[in-house]
Parts: sequence; structure tokens; C-alpha cells
Amino acid sequence: MIHDFLTSFDLYSWQIFLILILAGFAVGIINTLAGSGSVITFSLLVALGIPAPMANGTMRLGVLMQTSTATIRFYRNGKLDIKKALKLSIPVIIGSITGAIIAVNIPHHLFEKIIGVSLLVLMVFMIFDPKKWVEEQKEKTHKKIGWLQILLFFQVGIYGGFIHIGVGIFLLSALVLQAGYDLVKANAIKVFVVLMYSPFAIAIYVLDGQMEWILGLIAAIGHFAGGLVGSHLAITKGAKFVRILLIIFVLAFSGHLLGVWDAIF
Repeated sequence: MIHDFLTSFDLYSWQIFLILILAGFAVGIINTLAGSGSVITFSLLVALGIPAPMANGTMRLGVLMQTSTATIRFYRNGKLDIKKALKLSIPVIIGSITGAIIAVNIPHHLFEKIIGVSLLVLMVFMIFDPKKWVEEQKEKTHKKIGWLQILLFFQVGIYGGFIHIGVGIFLLSALVLQAGYDLVKANAIKVFVVLMYSPFAIAIYVLDGQMEWILGLIAAIGHFAGGLVGSHLAITKGAKFVRILLIIFVLAFSGHLLGVWDAIF
């Protein structure tokens, strides 16, 4: 039904552009506050007839724009630990290049199911151990980055390069549970790290011809505004607010990956 509605318009009509901008705005907010919002843009592009690998590459243009604006907002408000963020970006960038190379060669289905189950397990910890998500653990934030963190963020980078959708949730989890940040400061580092690895992943998709530039750039307009709004909400509402939204988005995204919503609706 949605596919029939969208394909009733010309691919480059103002109606499609408006839908992409509105979707990008929603995605920008969700991605900045938690993660998994890119599933909206991805699904919309596929519904428009864009092949899934190309949709996977195209949606990253908006992500690049959204993380740029959010990073500036977090930095100006003193929420971004720039030194730690730069160091953590290195293993994520290397992982993202690896993941993007894998993504242009293999299907996603089995990988998505594994991620869906992992997210549900993660949500249990968010519900039953909330203090770790809302209170900064300074003994961890002041520690030097160890090999365990390097390996962990490398693995997150592989996932981000592979499919990106939901990578924010895994980055937040690593930054809170391993690095000790509260959710607001973790969000600031998360958007910075995604900003750092996105150009490398985009380059892989461009070289493989998996990029729809016009639609991607139009959606990026909405992402730009969404990144500003999302970072403002994170800063003003605080970690408890972000945690509640994170639980909601994890549940929704897990249901999508495991096919629950398809079975229900």
C-alpha cells in the first residue's frame, strides 16, 4: 500500500522530496537521541524502488549532515570529550571500512536477526540497571583506552559500515557500559564517532556505484534540522529522558529486525 502510494509520484517530484525531508527530520532526531532512526530512510528509499544496497549507501548522506550539526551543538555546550572521542574514532573507522566492504558483497538477513536478539538482551540491562545509563562513572571515563575497548569499538565500526541502522544504540551501550559516560555525554561522543567514520563508508558505496545522490541530499536537509533538534533535546532534557527514549527505540528496532511488526500488521 505504501509502495503503491509512493510510486504514484514521479521519483523526483516535489511530493517525494517533501516526504524525504520530513522523514529525514524524524530520523535526525531519533538518531541523535538514541539510534535506529535510519531504518525509516532506508525503508522509504526501498519503497521508492531503490535497491537495498544503494539505499544503504544513500541514507548515509543524511547521517553525515545530521552528525555534523549535532556534534557542533554538543561541543558548544561542553558535552563532548573531544580527546577521547578522537581516540575511539580510530578503531571504529577501521571497522567501518571493513563492514562497508562486506556489505556490498553479502546479504543482510541473518546478520539482522542476530542483532535483533542482541538488542533485546541489551534492553533488559537498561530496564533493570538504570543507574549505569544516567550517572557518569568517572573512574572509567578517566581511564586510558584499553585493548578491550579498542576491540569493542572496532566491532561496532564493522556493524556501522555494514548496515549503519542501529549503530547508535551499540555505540551508546559501549560508551556507557565500558567507557563510563552518562547518556548525554555518550550521545555527544556517539555522533562525533559516526561523523568520523561516515565519509569512509560513503566512499566505499560511491566506488561501488551504490549512491543515489539527489534523493540522499534531499533527505539530508531534514537530517540537518533533526540533528539540531535532537541534540537540543538531549542537552536540555538530560540522561533520564534519553534512557526512556532509548528503551522505546530499541524495542521498536528489535521488533523490526526480528519480523515481529510484519507478523502483527
